[in-house]
Amino acid sequence: MAKDYYEVLGVPKNADEAAIKKAYRKLAMKYHPDRNPDNKEAEAKFKEIGEAYEVLSDADKRAAYDRLGHEAFKHGGMGGGGANGGFGGFTDPMDIFAQMFGGMGGFGGASRRRKTDPRRPGSDLRYDLDITLDEAARGCDKSLEIERLVPCDTCKATGSKDGASGYKTCSDCHGTGVVTHQSGFFVQQTTCPTCRGLGQTISNPCSKCRGEGRVHKDVKITLHIPPGVDNGTRLRSSGNGDAGLRGGETGDLYVYIEVKPHELFTRDGKDLSYTMPVPFALAAQGGVLSVPTPDGAAKLKLPAGTSGGTIFRVRGKGMPVLKGGTRGDLMVEIQVETPTNLNPAQKKQLETFTSSLGDANQPEAAAFLRRASTYMN
Repeated sequence: MAKDYYEVLGVPKNADEAAIKKAYRKLAMKYHPDRNPDNKEAEAKFKEIGEAYEVLSDADKRAAYDRLGHEAFKHGGMGGGGANGGFGGFTDPMDIFAQMFGGMGGFGGASRRRKTDPRRPGSDLRYDLDITLDEAARGCDKSLEIERLVPCDTCKATGSKDGASGYKTCSDCHGTGVVTHQSGFFVQQTTCPTCRGLGQTISNPCSKCRGEGRVHKDVKITLHIPPGVDNGTRLRSSGNGDAGLRGGETGDLYVYIEVKPHELFTRDGKDLSYTMPVPFALAAQGGVLSVPTPDGAAKLKLPAGTSGGTIFRVRGKGMPVLKGGTRGDLMVEIQVETPTNLNPAQKKQLETFTSSLGDANQPEAAAFLRRASTYMN
């Protein structure tokens, strides 16, 4: 579980920009790798501090973090997973330190520069998929059509007409990916605008992808939906996100499931339920009732004198549990249906039947009348 960025810097959530910067400077100096050689914990802390500062010092990123937490920077979100992202989707912590302390990536005064690579990982993609309850219960295969970046087949994803041999070290940053600006005693490092921080340029870019090594394309994929998925279930399709820049690693596709409401069944986790009207005579006499389930009809034994509102549990006829191998239950609530639209002959028969009933046949009504007799005089 990622730590809260405010806790990482030790500032309150209403801290202003100056307080955030002050906290970062203090902690960055304390945990800088040059002050803690061969200390993996300090190195991890230094990276964590840089990530927290990058988010909280940027108004837009901070607002997104306050709303969504760390989810704001996952799956192609702000700062996360983009083609031009740096360390883990964020800026290299050494670059942040260098910008804060005037280019002093190391305390000896020389700038510490990372090795550059013309490749960058591709973004993860999201797809929202609606399915029926029956498909969620049984599982299914779905054909999806998505627009994504795929490797350019003309230059074989290199971005260069000359292939990998077409790369040249950037003459402006000399392959470091950053350029240094000095004004008096102040030194600042920024991403090289010529190579966009890649450290290398292409002298003869591919005309199809314009040097990106990837192009847009509508792609069809088949996704297996396992039984038991529910609203909000996230399925990962590895390697079906955007292709990386100039041959970088391809991102993933994340499919979010939305199960449409069913005309009969109501779902509550792994259990299903519905209300079933039952003829008055069957509820009174009892008998075997045929009830619908996701797997077809099942038999339910109704005891004589079943009242409306009684709920019966049909075990193992609910939804399967995702990756669990078990199933929920089906809850059937009985609704005793009162006969309507009686003809004269039926009314007469009902009157004869009603007159034959006594308190033993209607114990709840008789008990109520006894309790209420004081108020009915």
